[in-house]
Amino acid sequence: MKDLAAALFGRRTRRRWIHLILGGALAMPYVFVGSVIVGPLFGDKQFFGSVAAQLTSFAVGLPLAAITALFPLTRPMSVAAVRALCDVPGGSLADGPARSRAARGRTVAWFTLHLGFGGIISGMSLALPPFAVFLIALPVAPGLRAGSTGSPAVFDEPWFLALAPLIGLAALTALGACAAAAGGLLARWAPALLGPTPADRLAAAEQHAADLAVRNRLARELHDSVGHALSAVTLQASAARRVLDKDPEFVREALAAIEDTTRRTVGELDAVLGVLREADDARSTEPAPTLADLTGLLRRTRAGGLRVSADVAADVEAVPPLVSREAYRIVQEALSNALRHGGEGTSVTLRVALDDTGLRVTADNPLPPHSPGSRPGGGHGLRGVADRARLLGGTARVSASDGVWRLDVRLPLKGQRWQGQP
Repeated sequence: MKDLAAALFGRRTRRRWIHLILGGALAMPYVFVGSVIVGPLFGDKQFFGSVAAQLTSFAVGLPLAAITALFPLTRPMSVAAVRALCDVPGGSLADGPARSRAARGRTVAWFTLHLGFGGIISGMSLALPPFAVFLIALPVAPGLRAGSTGSPAVFDEPWFLALAPLIGLAALTALGACAAAAGGLLARWAPALLGPTPADRLAAAEQHAADLAVRNRLARELHDSVGHALSAVTLQASAARRVLDKDPEFVREALAAIEDTTRRTVGELDAVLGVLREADDARSTEPAPTLADLTGLLRRTRAGGLRVSADVAADVEAVPPLVSREAYRIVQEALSNALRHGGEGTSVTLRVALDDTGLRVTADNPLPPHSPGSRPGGGHGLRGVADRARLLGGTARVSASDGVWRLDVRLPLKGQRWQGQP
C-alpha cells in the first residue's frame, strides 16, 4: 500500500501533476475560442450545462493550439517546464527553437498532447475531489441528503450510504492513477518529441568547439603573459638578493624591472579577465602587446639575468596586427622557456626577420643537461606556440642538436585561414 500511495501521490507524481495542470491552464484560451465557435450550435442556455458542448469546444481548441505551437519559443518553454517538473534527464532534451520541419512537427505533437492531457486531468481535478469529499461525508452529514438538498433519493438508501465513502476514495484513487499515468506517458515521450535532432547536435557541437577555442586562447594568453612574468620576476628577485650588499645599482635595476614586469602583466591579466567577463569598459580592454613592444620585453628579460642577443631585421610596423601579436607571444614563450630551464646566465640568440615566406622567428639557447622541458615537444608553452602558428597557417618546429635547443617558427603574412579574425 505504501508503494502504491507513493506511485499515485508521491513527490514525482505531484510534480508531474503540476505540469499537467499547467497544460490545462494553457488550454483554457483555446477552449474559450472553441466555445465561441461551437456555442451557436448548442444555444447559449444549453452550452454551459452540456458536457457534450464543452467537450466539443475542447476538441475544436486543440487544433488551434497545434497551430500556435509552430512559434519558435514553444519548444524552449516546453523543455524548461519538462526539465523542472517531469524528472526527465536534461541531456535528452534539446535547447533552443526547433530548426527543422521534423523538429517543429514533433514540437507541435508534444504541445498538443500536453494541452490535451492537461485539460482532461485539470477538469478531473476540479470535479472529482469535491464530489469525493461529498460522498465521504454523506453518511455522517444528514443535511447533505435528499431532504435538504434535493439530491436523488438513492442518497438515503442504507446500501448507498455504506458504499459512498468507498466510492469517494475510489474516485480520488482513480484521479491519482490517471494523473500518474498521463504524467508518466508525457515524461516517456518527452525525449522523443523534444529531444535534439542531428541539426541540434551539430549546432551544440559547433558551439562547444567555439567555447573550447575561446578557453584555449585565453589559457594560452594567461600562460604566456603570467608564466613569463613569474619566471622573470623570480630570477630578478633571486639575482637581486644575492648581490644585495655588493651591487646596489643592480638591485635598483632589478627592482625597477620587477615593478615594470608586474605592472604590465597586471594590465594584460585584466584584459584577459575582461574577455572572460565580456566587459566593455576601457579598463578591461588594454591592447595586447605586439612586436613593437619587443624592446621592453627584452629589457625586462635581460634584467632577470638572461643574456639575450636579438637581431630584429623585420619592419615591425609592416607586420599585420594579428601576426604581430602572436609573434610577440611566441618570442615571450621562447625567452620564458630559456629562463625557466636554463636559469640565470643562460644566453639566447633571437632572430626576427621577414622573407618571401612571411615572418620567421628563431630562438637558440644552450640545451641544459637533464632538462625535460627543453626536449623537443616541450610542455604547455611549446604546445601553445604550435597552436598559435597553426591557427595562422604557419609552422613551429623545435629541435635539439649539438647541445643547442632551437625554436623555429614561420608565420605567413597573408592567408585565408586567419584573415578577418579579430
